[in-house]
Amino acid sequence: MANLAAPVAGALMPDRSQALRVAVLAGGVGAARFLSGLVEAMPALGVTVIGNTADDFLVHGLHVSPDLDSVTYTLCGMGDQERGWGIRDESWQALKQLQLLGEDAWFQLGDRDLGTHIFRTARLRAGSSLSDVTSELGQKLGLPVRLLPMTDDEVTTRIRTRDGRDLHIQEYLVREACQPEIGSVEYRGAEVARPAPGSLDAISQADLVLLAPSNPVISIGPILAVPGIREAVAAAPAVVAVSPIVAGRAIKGPAAEMLQALGLSASPVGVADYYRGLLHMLVLDRADEGLAGEVRARGLQAHVCDTMMVSAPARLRLAREVLAAARRHPAFALG
Repeated sequence: MANLAAPVAGALMPDRSQALRVAVLAGGVGAARFLSGLVEAMPALGVTVIGNTADDFLVHGLHVSPDLDSVTYTLCGMGDQERGWGIRDESWQALKQLQLLGEDAWFQLGDRDLGTHIFRTARLRAGSSLSDVTSELGQKLGLPVRLLPMTDDEVTTRIRTRDGRDLHIQEYLVREACQPEIGSVEYRGAEVARPAPGSLDAISQADLVLLAPSNPVISIGPILAVPGIREAVAAAPAVVAVSPIVAGRAIKGPAAEMLQALGLSASPVGVADYYRGLLHMLVLDRADEGLAGEVRARGLQAHVCDTMMVSAPARLRLAREVLAAARRHPAFALG
């Protein structure tokens, strides 16, 4: 194992970072932004990303993998940074034609984005696995990291609302704009899913496992629900999460409301409680510094820094902070 002990704060140890192996459990937009900093802070070849696929679904007959695509587009330099999703310099002629033909087009897919989904769907229908297609897309687009889906099997996050509806997570997020009150969250199919090839090895061989600043409930939760993955993370020598909750609010999306729906606080403390039994350290924003004691009371290390990824330099700074915090604490001297 690589030794992560005691570098200068905020700096990297080049000789160690060359050999550092990091596995990242990732959702979409927030994870992609963090990863864009991480691949600047350390060699990208040392990074394996295990992406959420429980928000995959069929749109106009095409298999869409929103989180895998967000990571791919961002790290390949294609992502639309202003919107936070999709491809930059996009056009929308196909969507306009679908609307003209009377199709329900609440889930927006640009013309270039459609090309990705047509490619993926054709490969899947020809018998390729999602892992194989994801790898092929990464190779063709120049993805610098190894990206694995959490599973090649079908797992779907479903939201049961207080008014009795059973919604696909994309219906809840996009069509319903997160408005219905959440009754429960289900990872349908997870109990019989198998981890994607290579995912358990990536976790067990990692010097450091990171839980990206994604929604814990609908981005990281489905990954952990695949049999074997939670156990592999729990056995890892060093596990660090970056809180996606700052000052009581999610940076993006309904993470705060979802934690509250599970009876947890909308705070880094709630994030720590959600990940109970998995973490060694939680990274929280300076706005929540007053909660660091409650995090430590749960047996975790708390590292406080600026976690707001408002620019490329900020993303790099956060990634360096996370790596440096892991290295300098005695609990992470892996030897």
